[in-house]
Amino acid sequence: MATTTYTISDLAREFDLTTRAMRFYEDMGLLQPERSGPGGRNRVYSARDRTRLKLTLRAKRLGLSLSEAREIIDMYDSPRDTGPQLKKFLAILAQHRHQLEEQMADLQANLDEVKVHEKEARALLSRLEKAPRDKAAARQV
Repeated sequence: MATTTYTISDLAREFDLTTRAMRFYEDMGLLQPERSGPGGRNRVYSARDRTRLKLTLRAKRLGLSLSEAREIIDMYDSPRDTGPQLKKFLAILAQHRHQLEEQMADLQANLDEVKVHEKEARALLSRLEKAPRDKAAARQV
């Protein structure tokens, strides 16, 4: 039975990445392709690498750092019990959720401040636009 393998271009195209990004993930230890060809210049990715890439991109979408992603993904590669792995994953997710909630509160405060400034600017503009009409009416009297 033949094992499915992928080139760097195959995976880059499938996941809409650049080959440079793929090499970066390799440098970060997230991918470990085999090497082939003259001087080992060609990267040959396994189904395991493809899965690790998919998990890495999912972790990035969640806002996790690449080192956090690698730590979690490496735990699933090991033959250890899944309990500690899930606890670590939950701890990282809780920390990330807390960060997002703080960011959301900051954004809400900024949005509220923008709304106050908009209201003040509209009131000033309304007074400015009304002033010439008042002067014109006074002259007619």
